[in-house]
Amino acid sequence: MPSAKDIQSIISKFRVPSDGTVRLKQYDPEWSGDTKLPKAERKKIAKELLSEDVTALAGAQELLYAADSWSILIIFQAMDAAGKDGTIKHVMSGVNPQGVQVYSFKHPSAEELDHTFLWRCMKVLPERGRIGIFNRSYYEDVLIVKVHPELVAAQRIPDGRTGKSFWADRYDDINTFERHLTRNGTLILKFFLNVSKKEQARRFLDRINDPAKHWKFSDSDVAERGFWDDYMQAYEEALAATSTKWAPWYVIPADHKWVSRAMVAKIISTSIESLNLIYPQVSDEKRRQIAEAKTKLEKQPQ
Repeated sequence: MPSAKDIQSIISKFRVPSDGTVRLKQYDPEWSGDTKLPKAERKKIAKELLSEDVTALAGAQELLYAADSWSILIIFQAMDAAGKDGTIKHVMSGVNPQGVQVYSFKHPSAEELDHTFLWRCMKVLPERGRIGIFNRSYYEDVLIVKVHPELVAAQRIPDGRTGKSFWADRYDDINTFERHLTRNGTLILKFFLNVSKKEQARRFLDRINDPAKHWKFSDSDVAERGFWDDYMQAYEEALAATSTKWAPWYVIPADHKWVSRAMVAKIISTSIESLNLIYPQVSDEKRRQIAEAKTKLEKQPQ
């Protein structure tokens, strides 16, 4: 089992720097070059990490709720079939569902299009003491909308011409919004599940060949593969522009689900631990009340 230092060294390679450019080709979707361990051993370590951190998250969530000072916002972005749903399900499997809110953002409604692109996410942000998970997010408006700029017309923005400055302004809006959240007690963690084009095709075929998975398949999924290079460029530009010290992006290898789930769990658990949360201090008056209640209960007949 790698040491905590070794694990942190691996995680640091996934974190997108807050300055400079991003080249996704430098991030291995298979996580094959970061260690000399054979695949079977890496898989075993990943499963152990996942189990360990799912347990740690359960305790961290209880402390998060009790402290009532921070909230956690976790954002997942990815190409189709990268495993967002499965990662959320497995990583949060041990957490009290009352303390977690999961929202999936699809094509915006007419009401949502009548507001700014941040609005539909703003109104469901997690309150203090809770974990909020966004399965897709406001980043769709600098990803799919950037690949298909004709979608901007539906937003009816005055002078909404999609030149270079338009996208720069959106990145700036996102960074400012996230800075506001972190200043006011929201820890933001952003994960891009990096699946290869080859593995995506394999997973699509798996859905097609299994009648029980047909409900997951959509013609649009295959159609969007035709824009793969455009999406990769949009992701590179968005990651480079919006990975900040206060709201970092992590590029997570997603060709093997056991890798992505373990790494996401580890990053979330260690990030919450870094907040140094403590249970609320009990006042002398509260201690007196507890002592009185104990005395009364012990005197009552059982």
